[in-house]
Amino acid sequence: MSGLTDNDRQLKSAARKETKPSIYLTMWRWHFYAGLIFAPFILILAVTGAVYLFKPQIEQWMYRDYYDVEARHEKLPASQQIDNVLKQYPEAVVTAYRPGEEATRSAEVKLNLNGESVTVFVDPYTGDLMGELNDQYRLMDRIEEFHGELMLGTVGDRIVELAACWSIILIVTGVFLWFPKKGKLRGVIIPRLTGGPKTLIRDLHAVPAFWISAGMLFLVITGLFWSGFWGNMVQQLATNAGVGYPPSIWVGSAPTTTVKTKDIADVPWNAQNLDVPSSKIQGYVPVSMDDVVDIAARLNIHPSYTVIFPKKPEGVYTLSAFPPKAKDEATVHIDQYTGAVLADYRYEHYKPIGKLMAWGITVHKGLEYGLPNQLAALLVCIGIAGAVVSGFVLWWKRKPDGHLGAPKAPELRKMKGLAVIIALFAILFPLVGLSLILVYLLDRLVVQRVPMFKRYLNA
Repeated sequence: MSGLTDNDRQLKSAARKETKPSIYLTMWRWHFYAGLIFAPFILILAVTGAVYLFKPQIEQWMYRDYYDVEARHEKLPASQQIDNVLKQYPEAVVTAYRPGEEATRSAEVKLNLNGESVTVFVDPYTGDLMGELNDQYRLMDRIEEFHGELMLGTVGDRIVELAACWSIILIVTGVFLWFPKKGKLRGVIIPRLTGGPKTLIRDLHAVPAFWISAGMLFLVITGLFWSGFWGNMVQQLATNAGVGYPPSIWVGSAPTTTVKTKDIADVPWNAQNLDVPSSKIQGYVPVSMDDVVDIAARLNIHPSYTVIFPKKPEGVYTLSAFPPKAKDEATVHIDQYTGAVLADYRYEHYKPIGKLMAWGITVHKGLEYGLPNQLAALLVCIGIAGAVVSGFVLWWKRKPDGHLGAPKAPELRKMKGLAVIIALFAILFPLVGLSLILVYLLDRLVVQRVPMFKRYLNA
């Protein structure tokens, strides 16, 4: 015997019936407001990301006159190529050199010219200068900047990171709302074409979004690794936990500085917090670029590498290889006076989590598996854009007069389990936690006290 009266059973049954729709309405409300607020930013990320996926093809087409050279028997020494550039730009300071990864690819010499970064393209066989580009006006670099920080610096980076974090909430709540009831397939895995315009728009929002939800989640998480707050926090935790770079990468006597590798060079994610060693100053005569290129060849660095020049007397040459495949990544620091390899950090030095992150980033960029990778990521980006547009249309079609259209949800304190999940998510993604605090204060101090706002937001 359970000891429950008929009245007790009825009360418990009623409570269960009330809880289910309450959770549903809460999820709907969170999904609604997250979508309404962050949809514009998510659409920007989807569109710019879709374009940036094809950076190799786009730049090859745009700069073909600068990139393409006729392969000959032997290339000129790197030092001679650089000297040819400096004869044309005597007032410039060389900041980087890229030898080119293919026999038909030009070399690149990056200069600081009157305070601006300029790339000069050189035929490595003849030494002829093929043209120059002001790096500030390189289209794909600007698209990358817009994708990562909306061209607003740190503020833009935080906005993008916040939008990415809330898009995870959108995915989770969207899957909850989508979850099939009573075994129905139409409207769940295939859209309904005969239920009228509103039903069709709803299905065109929910069904494709479900099919690409795993891809969306993958792109969001791997994209967050680049974010200035959460990504940096993960890097620090990975390093401190021993899943970042190991101390054994130091291969010589290398006094370190307080500078991190990401402060001086664009390097693979796992190497960004690598301490930069100092060169031993011996006669103030740096080794030649020919020696650095020979060292790179001896170390079997992927030919897509760039050499970043030291900026100070105690600085080092940094070799950074950003190849299509994660397994070929490399970050190497070389003493500028002795040519000694002070640090050699490769994919094989990464711990399992580090390798997984490196692989995820190259897949995110559409590089790891070539054209199929690009097309798959493009499909997800198109799906994200479609979900945003169809969601907006769906809201506009259904929007009632007098308020935005979000359902009125019960107080979160009445659903302790959901409150705990939200709290854990806020801890995992601190910017989400901060935004929730701000929303709570705004609700208590403004919305609940102003009848017009309270009515319009259905609070």
